[in-house]
Amino acid sequence: MKLSTKHLLGIKDLQKEDIETILSTAKEFKEVLQRPIKKVPSLRDITIVNLFYENSTRTRISFELAEKRLSADTINFAVSGSSAAKGETLLDTVNNILSMKVDMVVMRHSASGAPHFLAKHIPAAILNAGDGINEHPTQALLDAYSMTEKFGSLKGLNVALVGDIMHSRVALSNIYLLKKMGANVTVVGPPTLIPKYIKEAFDINVEYDIKKGLQWCDVANVLRIQLERQNQPLFSSLREYNLSYGVSRKLLESLGKEITIMHPGPINRGVELDSDVADGTQSIILNQVENGVAVRMACLYLLSDKN
Repeated sequence: MKLSTKHLLGIKDLQKEDIETILSTAKEFKEVLQRPIKKVPSLRDITIVNLFYENSTRTRISFELAEKRLSADTINFAVSGSSAAKGETLLDTVNNILSMKVDMVVMRHSASGAPHFLAKHIPAAILNAGDGINEHPTQALLDAYSMTEKFGSLKGLNVALVGDIMHSRVALSNIYLLKKMGANVTVVGPPTLIPKYIKEAFDINVEYDIKKGLQWCDVANVLRIQLERQNQPLFSSLREYNLSYGVSRKLLESLGKEITIMHPGPINRGVELDSDVADGTQSIILNQVENGVAVRMACLYLLSDKN
């Protein structure tokens, strides 16, 4: 099995067949993770550097665990304790790492396009673990795997992406993937958090009424309000946002149907999602976390020379 690309920079660059290959490979690796010994020698002698220029908990731990489960050698690079904090350029940093004979780079960066820049300048395989407000491909893939696991197929599935669409790299990657796989997509949120061009650019629906959006969908992927990326106030207060767009138990019970709740994390409890919804029976958020390791194992394996 081979992907049509050497790097995983974004869902935009993947073929539908690539997505299907990653999801089917992830299914095999998830079976490995159910065994008493959860380790396979698939990437033995492969060296992977985790290059995180932005804070991360779930994604970084998930990649580290995936690498260890595949028996890869890993190097964790923290910018705060490195020469990057002294002004060393991204390219110098990576070239120094590559001189240590690294095969793959997993990268998160606050600048959109940073992994694409690296892919043009260095020979190692690059996996984008989130770049600015552009893409977060492995999150979209694990979301897709989680939905496929529950519903059997993405084709014809009604998926609502709820919340801060404008600043969400998860939203963009999900839109690309869901459209390629035949799902129907609606973005739901306040007008200030939904780009004006999105309806025409991606041929998706836009809904400003949260109840109507949830009544339409089979799955609601609720996104985090990204205050750190908002350089001006886009709604009056978090309390006001929660009252207008927060997903509560009361709101779900008023729909007259049961929908599945997802969230890429970290959750702002009491803002976009109430705790009794996040921890409730309709939520598959912990499934997403579990599936993240299998999906990232699949991506690392398929992009390695060992495949």
